[in-house]
Amino acid sequence: MERLCGPKLPFWVANQTLHTDSPDLPECFQLSVLSWLPCVYLWLACPPYLFYLQRNNKGYIMMSILNRVKTVFGLVLWIVCWTDLFGTFHELQQGDSKPPIYFVTPLVVGMTMLLALFLIQFERLRGVQSSGILFIFWFLSVLCAIVPFRSKILQAKYQSEISDKLRFTTFYFYFSLIVAELILSCFNEKPPLFSNIDTDPNPCPQSTAGFLSTMTFWWFTSMAIKGYKNPLEAKDLWSLNKRDSSEVVVPKLLREWEVEQAKTHSAVDQSTQAHFSKPTPAGESNHVGGESSPEEVEVLLSKQKDPKKPSFLRSLIKAFGPYFLIGSAFKLLQDLITFVNPQLLKLLISFTKQKGAPTWWGYALAFLMFFAAFLQTLILHQHFQYCFVTGMRLRTSIIGAIYRKSLIITNAAKRTSTVGEIVNLMSVDAQRFMDLTTFLNMLWSAPLQIILALYFLWQNLGPSVLAGVAVMILLIPLNAAIAVRTRAYQVEQMQYKDARIKLMNEILNGIKVLKLYAWESSFKEKVLEIRQKELNVLRKTAYLGALSTMAWTSAPFLVALTTFAVYVTVDKNNILDAEKAFVSLSLFNILRFPLNMLPQVISSIVQASVSLKRIQDFLSHDELDPESVDRTNTATDSSVTVVNGKFTWAKQDPPALHNINLMVPQGSLLAVVGHVGCGKSSLVSALLGEMEKMEGDISIQGSVAYVPQQAWIQNATLRDNILFGKAYNEHKYRCCLDACALTQDLEVLPGGDLTEIGEKGINLSGGQRQRVSLARALYNEADVYLLDDPLSAVDAHVAKHIFDQVIGPEGALQGKTRILVTHGISFLPQVDNIVVMVEGRVSEMGSYQELLKQNGAFAEFLRNYSLEDIIEEDEATEALIDEEENFPDDALSNHTDMVDNEPVVNEAKRQFIRQISIISGDLENPKSRSVRKRLCSERKHAESDSEKKLPKVEKLIQAETAETGRVKSKVFWEYVKAVGPLLSLFICFLYGCQSAASIGANVWLSQWTNDAAQNVTQENVSMRVGVYAALGMAQGLLVMVSSFTLAMGNIGAARKLHYALLDNKFHTPQSFFDTTPIGRVINRFSKDIYVIDEALPSTVLMFLGTFFSSLSTMIVIVASTPIFAVVIAPLAFIYIFVQRFYVATSRQLKRLESVSRSPIYSHFSETVTGSSVIRAYCRHDAFVLMSDMKVDENQKSYYPGIVSNRWLGVRIEFIGNCIVLFAALFAVIGKDKLNPGLVGLSVSYALLVTMSLNWMVRMTSDLESNIVAVERVKEYSETKTEAPWEVEDKKPSPDWPSQGNVEFSDYSVRYREGLELVLKNLTLSVKGGEKIGIVGRTGAGKSSMTLCLFRLLEAAGGEITIDGVKISEIGLHDLRSKLTIIPQVNTHTPTHPTPSSPPPSLPSLPPQEPVLFSGSLRMNLDPFERYSDGEVWKALELSHLNKFVSNQPAKLELECSEGGENLSVGQRQLVCLARALLRKTRILILDEATAAIDLETDDLIQSTIRTQFEDCTVFTIAHRLNTIMDYTRVLVLDKGQIAEFDTPTNLLFRRGIFYGMAKDAGLAQ
Repeated sequence: MERLCGPKLPFWVANQTLHTDSPDLPECFQLSVLSWLPCVYLWLACPPYLFYLQRNNKGYIMMSILNRVKTVFGLVLWIVCWTDLFGTFHELQQGDSKPPIYFVTPLVVGMTMLLALFLIQFERLRGVQSSGILFIFWFLSVLCAIVPFRSKILQAKYQSEISDKLRFTTFYFYFSLIVAELILSCFNEKPPLFSNIDTDPNPCPQSTAGFLSTMTFWWFTSMAIKGYKNPLEAKDLWSLNKRDSSEVVVPKLLREWEVEQAKTHSAVDQSTQAHFSKPTPAGESNHVGGESSPEEVEVLLSKQKDPKKPSFLRSLIKAFGPYFLIGSAFKLLQDLITFVNPQLLKLLISFTKQKGAPTWWGYALAFLMFFAAFLQTLILHQHFQYCFVTGMRLRTSIIGAIYRKSLIITNAAKRTSTVGEIVNLMSVDAQRFMDLTTFLNMLWSAPLQIILALYFLWQNLGPSVLAGVAVMILLIPLNAAIAVRTRAYQVEQMQYKDARIKLMNEILNGIKVLKLYAWESSFKEKVLEIRQKELNVLRKTAYLGALSTMAWTSAPFLVALTTFAVYVTVDKNNILDAEKAFVSLSLFNILRFPLNMLPQVISSIVQASVSLKRIQDFLSHDELDPESVDRTNTATDSSVTVVNGKFTWAKQDPPALHNINLMVPQGSLLAVVGHVGCGKSSLVSALLGEMEKMEGDISIQGSVAYVPQQAWIQNATLRDNILFGKAYNEHKYRCCLDACALTQDLEVLPGGDLTEIGEKGINLSGGQRQRVSLARALYNEADVYLLDDPLSAVDAHVAKHIFDQVIGPEGALQGKTRILVTHGISFLPQVDNIVVMVEGRVSEMGSYQELLKQNGAFAEFLRNYSLEDIIEEDEATEALIDEEENFPDDALSNHTDMVDNEPVVNEAKRQFIRQISIISGDLENPKSRSVRKRLCSERKHAESDSEKKLPKVEKLIQAETAETGRVKSKVFWEYVKAVGPLLSLFICFLYGCQSAASIGANVWLSQWTNDAAQNVTQENVSMRVGVYAALGMAQGLLVMVSSFTLAMGNIGAARKLHYALLDNKFHTPQSFFDTTPIGRVINRFSKDIYVIDEALPSTVLMFLGTFFSSLSTMIVIVASTPIFAVVIAPLAFIYIFVQRFYVATSRQLKRLESVSRSPIYSHFSETVTGSSVIRAYCRHDAFVLMSDMKVDENQKSYYPGIVSNRWLGVRIEFIGNCIVLFAALFAVIGKDKLNPGLVGLSVSYALLVTMSLNWMVRMTSDLESNIVAVERVKEYSETKTEAPWEVEDKKPSPDWPSQGNVEFSDYSVRYREGLELVLKNLTLSVKGGEKIGIVGRTGAGKSSMTLCLFRLLEAAGGEITIDGVKISEIGLHDLRSKLTIIPQVNTHTPTHPTPSSPPPSLPSLPPQEPVLFSGSLRMNLDPFERYSDGEVWKALELSHLNKFVSNQPAKLELECSEGGENLSVGQRQLVCLARALLRKTRILILDEATAAIDLETDDLIQSTIRTQFEDCTVFTIAHRLNTIMDYTRVLVLDKGQIAEFDTPTNLLFRRGIFYGMAKDAGLAQ
């Protein structure tokens, strides 16, 4: 340095700098180090930055005023610097020679200014709106120039005149210019020309944000404010950045993946080349040797090495690695800066010890601590941002790649992975990658942090550190063991939960049956029993949780204790002073995080590697060969040609079709016939290119339309399903609908052709689906039509209509080439050519007449099928006659292909609706509601309008309650009440004690360290260690007790809340279940109870923990430096302010994200099932685009979610850093009154607080999201209940009713408030033992009468008395247990009532009403176990079931599945009869099934009733009159009033309504 500065200017003078109250740096230091520092930075940063700019061009920015000013200032700066230089040369000529530094520095600085000038312009040309590199450069320059700035003023003050006027002037010019440049670089340039910012309606402000805004995430603030003012909606979200969108990200990954695949293919080709050197002559290929040659090759290959698979990991790294590495670089920086603060703390403590040290040291240290912490915050969050964005791109690209792949994999590959598995790849496996990227850097960063921490600790305390580390390492297996046990418990608890939900589902589905039989209490016990087991497991989990919380909180303490104890006992000379103790403590706290993270990271890497393998396998599946069908061949005149075709489904399978030769002339109609499984559909698939072609050629001229055997319907409107991406043309569209007989169906659908069709076409019947599929093909106007048995699902007369209008010689498709696979013989005479398939070969081909003459396979086929067809023909003619008669309400009347002939479909449909309403939650999925709504309105067209209005209103109310901003404090109070107010206080008290113990231990430590100053250490070492240990142990125990008490309180609350909900639901009147979708109720029992069981407790635990730790920090700092209290208020205000903004916004973002996630998967599973249709219509790209859009839509709400966490982090950590700053500052100010122990204590606490503050906000947010569950459960625990089950003072006598007299007096009833009366002023009396038949048209109120007897409906006026007891006064169970009902077992949807009849809001028993529950048969007959086995067998014998039951190995313990699925319908009906026989009450109500299930069962029941219930009063709701012709009296109801009531013979004689009905039934002439 002396060479540069000369002897007169020393480089460093200690007395002038450190040991004085007004420090100043020597001139040489100022000229060299301070001036060169920014220059060195800029020259180093420039090359990589220029390389980056060269690669990333965003378009250029117009010259703006800002840019011109920057440039001019840069030029002036360069001139100023070189003025200095020329000044020095001028002095040299004057003979005043200066040291070389005066030449070097201005030259270097001037060159750097030119570089900066160049950068300003180059960035403008490359479209950079705000430059970080230059900002840091100007910032450093200003920082370094402050010292000369001060010292030049000081010099001027002390000297009479300024010695060096030129340099003095130029420096102040220079200083003001760099400050100006710094200020200017905070502003943004305009966006580049032609960038998509101008076109985007709602661009993400990130792309235009400046450097400072990017570092502090300031650009997110606008969304936080918007979300705070009112809940965010999808339209408020910013568009996704181009660079994160599917169209950029997916191709990037696919390109790398293709490169990988190409590499492995070329490697495989090279290794196999040798063996294929001798080609097989063409002639040989058919004989045996030729066939086996590939296998030989395989054998030869396997002897070499296995060909390596293409590595998906490598392509991921190539695509996303570079971006991720930027994040890793940030992480490295952050790790290093982490260790600055403990060192600064050391200096600060030693500073407080020195009495004479200048105070500016302390201030410098305090601000350095703040600056280091602040820098660490900014860098850490940048690192997270890079990691999360990488994760997000990974997920997008993996989903995109899987989606694209699933559209082109072969059928063989499809067999190996089901739709569910592929959806899992998308959801679970992609998610795992996303989660992994966040922690991936911990893999190298954790060891690095551990090594650094140990190094500094070793310097501090020497080898005794090892004791502490040993304790840490010992705690790892403990935590691992706890984790393993917890997982086992979780699995067990899931099983109980599933069992409970399954049972609840059944109960809610069959609630009506339970009410009729008064069985609620038995089932309530069953649920509570499962619940008890579930809670027991939860309790065990809580024990473990308390243990692990203890391990986690006392770990740092135990480590410190062992280390310090070993340190002081090992050597008498070791003295524990404040520096050593508190610096070590802060280092131990740094160590905690990596040690806990490492096991997690490793396990998540293991999981991700499994996922990686699964994804890689899927993406390596074989793809369909797009060239297998030749679409270009125009040589022949026939539009479909197959020559020597040999096809198989999978390469290893035997061929499914051999030597197929086909020529289909342009415009002809070809029918393909043959027995089941002879390869008809395979032929169509082969023509579509879906099969593996082994030999031969296929060529098809022009476009193809395809109608599959199983119609594929999208979850879209009916119109979209038909248009399938083509433009809408009104006239053509109407013609298609007419031709496919869809016009009538549209009238019935609630929204016409704009009705939303549920997934898999759930709200269309099979025939409608098939016709929609056909209409799609018709609308698409292709050249070749492949129709795979489109007429099988529709009724005969509809089939005829479609053949005539669409397929046949006169139909809409005449002149097109049509290939029709069919079973229908009636149409064969009208086709041009027929192909007969037998066992995968074409056995004959020709016209109908030709084939008949040959008398071959075709004639035999005709003989087999003709019988069936004649019957069908009859039906068709009948139906046609019908059609003329009742044309008006034909739309979906009984004979069209609606329901009667497909019970299976309906069963599926019901299951689906049940599930959909469960899955849907309530608000998540508006569609499910509409599915329900549509089904209703299909059934009851009459009330479709009112139906449509009602649910909508209800829906709005529902949405309101769930989504409005903050949670009311009342809900928190509800939860506290459920836990128990005293227990809640006690829990808080325990947490307080635990914090007190922890503070106590640390205060004691600070006292202990003060011993060092008074030199009284050795005497009381053991006392110091002992008390320290005792306090720490107390803290550990208190932690355990408090977290355990908390868990117990939470479990108690969960039990109470669930019990209240369950109890209320059993007491809720039937009308509630008729108006509320079951899914909604189930959701309370599953989702919300789960939240109360598991999510809430952990959130509360974390919240209390962080809250008390933040509180204790404040207490410690205020206790040691009371002035700190002044700062608390403003900081707390900012904190609460930020927290409110964050919670409001992030809650809504989470909700939007989960709503937009499910469409991705449902669209995907739909695509996979319909891939052949999509390919046939060449809609591959459109579907890929749709999927990408859905993924982007989801990421659109996910991205702000990530950023909101970063935004929060930076702001909250800034508050934490301020706490550190003020703690240190006040410690410096009060240094004379404080001992070093207290300073160490308060500052080390402050360093810890940031983490707690950050988590506390997150926990508050989670707490608010989760506490809503309490509100929702509460809401359903307080619905209106029915009358009490038992009324003590009105209990009837045990043998009541002894006679069985029933009297209705002036009785009226309605279903719900505000509806019409269903029964109007009935008055009748029935003597005991009479048999009464009740008849009447649909909606006349027959079922309502039974419901009134059971008081499922309460009277609107009048009374019913049974044996002189008014039934409205006694308890419901007392009443219901004395009546018996044999409910009907319905197998299919009730027929549609004619529009004139009133709506049956309560059909007698809706179709999904199961009369049996899953459990043993014994339980189904006698749930209270009131009867002996003998009695049960007797009842079974009388109900004709004993033979069936005694043949079962389990006898009475025979397991019934849900809804009694494993019994036939007839057997279910007999089980109901057996129940009635067991109860044997005086009054029996028999609700006949609408349709005769089977006459045999029916007769059995009737005869049993006549013999066994001879002396009972029997009410039968009859649908078939022959059962009641011998009854005592018949009651005819009409529109809710008694029309006729007399003996059957008298009624027939009277020729009234009954006579008319009997005549229709053929029972009267």
